[in-house]
Amino acid sequence: MHIKFCGAAQEVTGSSHLLTLVDGTNILLDCGLYQGSDDEMDDFNEKWLFAPEDIDILIVSHAHIDHTGRIPKLVADGFRGKIYATHATRDLCSIMLLDSAKIQEGDAAYRNKKMGGQGAPKKPLYTVENTYQALEQFASFSYEQWFKVHDDVRVLFRDAGHILGSASVTLEIQEGDRLIRLGFSGDIGRPDRPILKDPAPMPELDYLICESTYGDRLHESAPGEIEHLLKIVTHTCIEKKGKLIIPAFSVGRTQEIVFMLDQLHNSGRLPKIPVFVDSPLAINATEIFVSHPECFDNGLHGYMLTDENPFGFNGLNYVRSTEGSKQINVMHGPAIVISASGMMTAGRIKHHLFNNIEKHNSTFLIVGYAPPNTPAGRLRDGAKSMYVMGQNKQVLAEVEIMDSFSAHGDQKEMSDFIENQKQSVKKIWLVHGTLDRQEIWRQYLLDKGFKNIEIPDLGHEEEI
Repeated sequence: MHIKFCGAAQEVTGSSHLLTLVDGTNILLDCGLYQGSDDEMDDFNEKWLFAPEDIDILIVSHAHIDHTGRIPKLVADGFRGKIYATHATRDLCSIMLLDSAKIQEGDAAYRNKKMGGQGAPKKPLYTVENTYQALEQFASFSYEQWFKVHDDVRVLFRDAGHILGSASVTLEIQEGDRLIRLGFSGDIGRPDRPILKDPAPMPELDYLICESTYGDRLHESAPGEIEHLLKIVTHTCIEKKGKLIIPAFSVGRTQEIVFMLDQLHNSGRLPKIPVFVDSPLAINATEIFVSHPECFDNGLHGYMLTDENPFGFNGLNYVRSTEGSKQINVMHGPAIVISASGMMTAGRIKHHLFNNIEKHNSTFLIVGYAPPNTPAGRLRDGAKSMYVMGQNKQVLAEVEIMDSFSAHGDQKEMSDFIENQKQSVKKIWLVHGTLDRQEIWRQYLLDKGFKNIEIPDLGHEEEI
């Protein structure tokens, strides 16, 4: 068997890993979009390190765009196989990939208009039509259910606790008399987080492809996070009478923040200020959350006995229309605005950034990791100015950071997740992280007794 690392190699986004069996069958694990503005990665989304028509099987760990965002392009470029995912991941992909396609089409139309007919027209990475075709190729399965994708390969999804429907992927591959258990962690979630169940450890493996996003650090402890959030809300909205802008992923992060605000509202501690979820995608995702209670933990099930809607309260406004979004930017007075995308690279959040970055009484709350070359990452790193929608803007608004919201396990949480692999695993490849963090994570695991840990380059390949 052969493995090739085709994305998220010493990078945080663009997850994609290719397995080639001895009979030539090609199995792709994830097919993610690179999100960021690194010059060296400019053409990543346009090109493949394999021939799409040669891929036989695609297995998806979860619905985030950096793990699924190139699926419609894979289909447009010739992939005709099945796409395997959990039920909730399939449902989320149905809205997230269509949203991504509309962004691709919109960006291409904008650039062509800006070029005024000069040069070759810009084509979208993929279209809505490509996406509909891709969605027809999905096949979904429950957690803890072994299923065959090939005569010699069966697969198990186990709850990764990262976002709704997220899964680790275990493959049992029969190669002659040899049985190989290869695992892909996907994105490892966190224990004791609200809404979702805790991550479930994978079966004992021979080989592991493991994420490393937060391999260099520990997160802020969870017990104080609601109080921390309330403190930021009070300081911004009551003391400064300004807007609290929270860039948040439409899936997972938005619902978690809304749930915390719901708890503050029910306890009578949330100030009486308008709260806006300004993202049609987040609204659609919240509806999908409600339809998958099998993914909820016992805490949320208990909470819903007294509050049947943990994602709604008086003063919370879900904003679908573009006009409604524009009205938020011209309104005066305090408000909380939750808007996508979490990295601030696309969507309505860019307009909120443009309109609030130079206001002293505004606050941007960054909840979780963002690559350094994204607007959210630059705010995290203390940028004094940045270009926003073509204009150089001074960063006069306050910037707060709450990493406790992260859906990624930290160094200890990831180590606990793979602890049961220490005796069985023959090799670990670290992916989905920046090199500096991966090197720290690698040393941490070596000190814990793990052996044979590699950090592959993009395009690295080897025999197993």
